[in-house]
Amino acid sequence: MIEINRISELKDYLKSEKKKGKTVGFVPTMGFLHEGHLKLVEKAKEGTDITVMSIFVNPLQFGEGEDFEDYPRDHDRDKRLAEAHGVDVLFYPHISEMYPGPMSATLTVHEGTEVLCGASRPGHFDGVATVVMKLFQAVNPDYAYFGMKDAQQVAVIKRMVSDYHMDVRVVPVDIVREEDGLAKSSRNVNLTESEREEAPQIYKTLKEAVTKALSGEFQFSHELESWTRSKLEKRISGKIDYVSVYRFPELTTLSRLEGDVILAVAVFYSGARLIDNQTWRQGEMEGEN
Repeated sequence: MIEINRISELKDYLKSEKKKGKTVGFVPTMGFLHEGHLKLVEKAKEGTDITVMSIFVNPLQFGEGEDFEDYPRDHDRDKRLAEAHGVDVLFYPHISEMYPGPMSATLTVHEGTEVLCGASRPGHFDGVATVVMKLFQAVNPDYAYFGMKDAQQVAVIKRMVSDYHMDVRVVPVDIVREEDGLAKSSRNVNLTESEREEAPQIYKTLKEAVTKALSGEFQFSHELESWTRSKLEKRISGKIDYVSVYRFPELTTLSRLEGDVILAVAVFYSGARLIDNQTWRQGEMEGEN
């Protein structure tokens, strides 16, 4: 594995490799790597010749009350994990490399951000879209891999790529889960013993809801939302932030259940906020998320 810190050096290296006919898979991260990130690396290595991982904590996506300075960082550990799992190029730029001066232009995401987690984080996805656009320009990947744990981010990036006619294929990767179904997250360690014991009910309820939707038991989104919320309220002690059904990846209102659908939930526990989701094509299950 080689580590590169400058955009110009990264571009030159990857340009020379592409001239040899090699394909590039890209895994953008903010570091503090976990199994979800490493699953993305695994998928990239399966589908491309060169796997590039970036580690960059992006200040543009941190809002008021979200402490950029306190975001966990451990470069030595991340570097060891990346190398051990087969990353070919680790792009680790300093903030001054990515933002050498005030940005004269940034991206504004107009659709799909006023719902789900974006509803409480104004401007967050503008920062995400801007930095991903900058990273795509630096890496020029053939494929870019994003985890479906943050399905809203996947939706925003997929639409950005389409809007700007970019020559990169966004590859969503299924959520990595614990053996009992709980979506893996660094936040899980903040759950109490009893919260951790009941938290897998979130995924269980989502799966049951999708099965019922596919069987035709629900015809409309509000029926699916109502059933899911009711079941969760009986099964968990956490405070439900939202239970929402939208068209995916547009994240627009969906009255009748049809086409590509996402059912997403967020739950507040005492020391953690958990998110999870399922996506499917109504009428045909496309695999687990």
